Order: sequence, then C-alpha cells, then structure tokens
Amino acid sequence: MNRTISLLLALCLVLAATLLSGCTTMLAYSPVVKARPMTPAEYIAVKRGDILTRGELSSATLQTINISGLETEACRKLADACINELVSVAGISDAQRQSALAELWLAVALVTCKPERTCTRDTDAFAAWMEVIRHSYSYLFFTGQSMNARAFEDRQTQVRDYYNLAVQEASRLLFHGTHDGRDIPAEGVVRFAGWDVRVDISKLRLPGNAESPRELVPVSSLSFTGLRSIYRRDGFGAELVAVTDDTPVTGTAALPALGSDGKPLPSRWGMGAWSEVPSMVINVLAQFDGDDPARAPATREVTFSVHDAYGATSVPLEGQQIPLAANFTAGYGLWLARSGFNRQSVESLLGREKGIDRPHLYLMQPYDPNRRIIVMIHGLASSPEAWANVANELMGDEDIRRNFQIWQVYYPTNVPIPFNHYAIRKTLRSAMDHFDPSGNAAASRNMVLIGHSMGGVISRLMVSSSDQELLRSVQSDQGLNGATRSNLQANLASVFSFEPIPNVERAIFLAAPHRGTEVAGGWMARMFSKWIRLPKDLLSSVTHEDDVDGSKDTARRPLLNAVNNLDSDDPFIRIAADLPISPSIRYHSIIARSDPTDTIERSSDGLVPYWSAHLPAATSEKLITSGHSVQETAPAIIELRCILHEDITQLSSVR
Repeated sequence: MNRTISLLLALCLVLAATLLSGCTTMLAYSPVVKARPMTPAEYIAVKRGDILTRGELSSATLQTINISGLETEACRKLADACINELVSVAGISDAQRQSALAELWLAVALVTCKPERTCTRDTDAFAAWMEVIRHSYSYLFFTGQSMNARAFEDRQTQVRDYYNLAVQEASRLLFHGTHDGRDIPAEGVVRFAGWDVRVDISKLRLPGNAESPRELVPVSSLSFTGLRSIYRRDGFGAELVAVTDDTPVTGTAALPALGSDGKPLPSRWGMGAWSEVPSMVINVLAQFDGDDPARAPATREVTFSVHDAYGATSVPLEGQQIPLAANFTAGYGLWLARSGFNRQSVESLLGREKGIDRPHLYLMQPYDPNRRIIVMIHGLASSPEAWANVANELMGDEDIRRNFQIWQVYYPTNVPIPFNHYAIRKTLRSAMDHFDPSGNAAASRNMVLIGHSMGGVISRLMVSSSDQELLRSVQSDQGLNGATRSNLQANLASVFSFEPIPNVERAIFLAAPHRGTEVAGGWMARMFSKWIRLPKDLLSSVTHEDDVDGSKDTARRPLLNAVNNLDSDDPFIRIAADLPISPSIRYHSIIARSDPTDTIERSSDGLVPYWSAHLPAATSEKLITSGHSVQETAPAIIELRCILHEDITQLSSVR
C-alpha cells in the first residue's frame, strides 16, 4: 500500500514538472533582477562616461536607442547605422534625439579618415564634425530649455564638450583645407565639404597685425612641464592657439654721438626691438544664421566667429549670454616651449653669435589700450623663462588679468648695466609711442615695474634721477683724457643722464643687488668675466682712436661687462645705489635668504646679501626663505599678487 502511494506521488511530481516546463515555454521571459554593490567612482563613471571618456556610447544615448526600439548592439558597433532611423523615430523628446545624434555623429567623426577609411582633402571628416556641431547646437539652443535651466545636468556638459571638440576639429580642417587659411576671404563665404562657411574675424587682431595664422594648435593637444598651474575658463567654443610669424619692430632712435671734428658719428648702439608674442589663444564659435529655430537641423550655412580669449568673456547667442571658454596658459606656454631661451640666454651672456646683442620687448598678448602694463625685467644669464610661473600665475588671477597686460624685456646680460638700462628705456618708449602716440590710453599710465636680480637694479635706475657723478666715474675708471674723453662724454651723455620714467607709479624689486655683491668680485667671477665678449657695435660706439692718458702706447682699460658692474666695489654700482628714487613711486622689496636661522642683517640668498637688497624707504619689504631665484616661489608670487591687488584697490579709490 505504502509502495503504491509512493509511486503515485512520484508520478504526480513528474507530471507537475512536465506541465510547468510546458507552461514556461508559453510565458513571456522575465529577467532576473539582481543588485550588486557599486562604488561612488563607478557610479559617476556610468553616469558621466561617454564616447569621449571611455570610448563607448553614454548611458543617456543608449537609453534613447532603447526607447526608440533600435538594436542596441548594432548601434554600439556602427553608430551611423542608427542615425537615419533616430532622426525620425517616434517616442522620444527632441532633447533626447538631438543629444543622441550629436554623440552618434561624434562616434562617426572619431573614426573618419583613419587608415581604414578613405577621405578627400579632409572633407569627409569636416562633414562629420559639422553634423556633431549641428545636433549639439540644436540640443543646446532649440529644444525648449535654456542652458541656464539645464546648468546642473550632466547631459548638457557632455553635449557642450561635443560641440567644443567638433568646432576645434572643424576649424583645424577648414584652416588646412583652405591652404592654411589663405583661401578664406576676409569678407564673404568659402565653400567647403558641401557647406557655405563664413569666417568672422572682425573681433580679433592677431599678433603683429598678421592677416592669418600660419598654424592652428588645439589647446587640448598641449601638455606642459615646468608650469605649476594651467589657468582656463570653462565655457562655450573651441580653444586654439593661433601661431603667427614673429615680426619684430625695431626702433629708430639711437645714441647721439659726435666725432672729434664735431660731426655726428654713425649710431651703432641704441634701442632694441619689440613684438607681440606670436602665439595667441583664440576662441572659435560655430553658429547658424537666420531667425528660424528650425534652421540648425536643416541648413548647410554656418558662421565661424573668432574671439580673443583675453577680450570678451561672453557673447550674446540665441537670446542668451553665453560664457566663452578660454585658456590663459596655452599660448604663453607654447611660446616658451618653442623659444630656445634657455640656451640662447647663455650664448647672450658670453656674447656669442647665437645670442642677442640688444634688448627685445615681448608683449604677452596683443596690445590692449584699456589694460595697464606690467614690465618684467629678468636677471643675469636669464631670459623671459625666469618669469614662467610668475607671469602665468598673475594672468591666471582674474582681477589682475582684467586690469593688467604683461610686457617682458629680454636683453643681453653681458652688456654693462647702464647701456642695457638706456636701451631698455628707449625700446619701451618706442613701443608705447607706436601704440599710443597721444599717451591718453590707460595702458600709457600707472605702469608697474617688476625686476629680478640685475633686472631689479635696472628697474631701480628707471625710476631714479642721475647726476654727473655717474659719467665721471666711467671716465675715471677708463683712464680717459683729451679728445677721447670729450668724445666719450658726447657719446654717453644720454646713457648716464636720465630722469624717472614719467608713466611708472610702482616698482617691485626681487633679490636685487642694489649695492652689488661680493660674489661678483670674487676670483671665480673675475675668471668667468674674461670669457664674456661685448657686442661690436657697442664697442664701436664708445671707443675712439685718440690717445689715452696722452700716450698712444698706453692701452685703455677694457669696457666693463655686466658681471663687473655687479661687484660691490664697482664705482658704477656704488654711485647708482644712492641715486634718488622719484618720491611719486611706491616701491617694494622681496628679499630672499637661504638660511632662515641667520639674522636678517647677516642673511643672503647665496648671491645677494640682505644689506644690498634692502631699501630703507621701501613701501613694504617681504623676507622669504629661498635661494636667489625667489621670484618663482609660491610665497613671492603670493606677495606680488597682494601688491597688485592693493594697487588696483588704491587706484580705484583715487578715481
């Protein structure tokens, strides 16, 4: 009996299993939902990852594809297979459609013109990037919500990045595809890859008034070493460096000279040249003309407008005020990286052929009449590279950037200090007269001088008044008499006679040996200075064939170089240290000491002692633990920023 019951139960179980199995084949598939732990990093990666950051379509685009009923795997593998269907499929919002199309076209653009695909003059790639621009623009401006209303949406940030990258790449392809921009008309339309493109550069002046760049470098392709920070502003538009040819302008004035017969001598030494740094960061926008919001998805007409990154911070676009993306480091960093200053500065110190023989003034950005000027003057055996982080950090400060522009002096540090001082003055005056002949622009008033080391000594001379003692010291030191002395006095009157530059209102001296340094008088410095050669035209301007000390057989002492000038026993530096500084000038000292345990009076930065850098009447004095290159340290840069912020506040209160 029990055995029979057991068999019946077994048969029932088999029958039940068979019935259940048959039923499952007739029921809809039900996925098994499971949950697994997720880290915050994973969550953000899934939420924000897209075709740019991880090489896969974003979750937002995949969701749109799923809602549309399209084949997800097919879309993953071949983006353009989804595009035609997604254009007209029902059941999704316009914002979903346009943002997904932008990313899908981006996937197409990223693989266009690679080795496995065929392109003609980059037009295929340009056409793909233009589709990214078209759909990104439509999403951002024509899908019913303003950009401000979507400010906290990750999707808007993604699509903005698609737009910015697409404009960058389309600009680059257009530039190269039109023979490096030469075929783009100043006014009118160029036909390219089936698009009618108008390029608007009316808001831009390139360095040296160049008509077009010779190279466009995407900011996104640049990475720098040697700069502590990269300063940029998030916003709309492509960030590119427009590289032009360096076109220096040489001044015409020179040192007045008279021969022994009273007639003018040929002027061989005078001012140097000046130019605007030939790498400028620009912002490029692509926008669609007309008043119909539906034009972006349909038109093949577009305007590329080019803007100065230091100029406009925002532009009106489709009824909204849109912030412009900008990078304030890339142009400066690229210029420094390509400059060759590091090697050339040593060549200049030694007076070798590949060095420079007179000053060159570099404007860090195209001249702006509404921004005041900071003039930076480097030290011995140095170059504008000495200011790499200083200039970058100052221009990274929004308030300082809004009020100032930076000019950097590059000069031959083998040349004696008084001659460099003279030539720098003349070069600076030449540039200012060129840009603002009337002297009425804000840029021509209330300049700030910043000098490091020997550049600090030169900066001090620029705000000081001389006397005849300077010229007499040179004549005595050179052992000159007779006609040679008269000739030299006529030649050098302008070099040793000067008054404070009238348009400077503040000066900052960093590790400046105002009273020289014993290091420059040591045996090693004396040995090194013997290897230094001076420019031939400088020597020709201050020498004469007449006798010295009444005898043609007496050899005149060689003209001193800058290293000799920095000797604390040098007559020039001793006299220059006591020249009166203009009472209208506010001046500040930033002094380094390498050993913080030393008393202040006995301290030194290894080259310049405190007693030489200290100025008793300075408006402020900041002591920083550092070696001689104190200008590159964070505390020094912070102090510079504080001084400049105070300067801005004081000047604003006067107005």
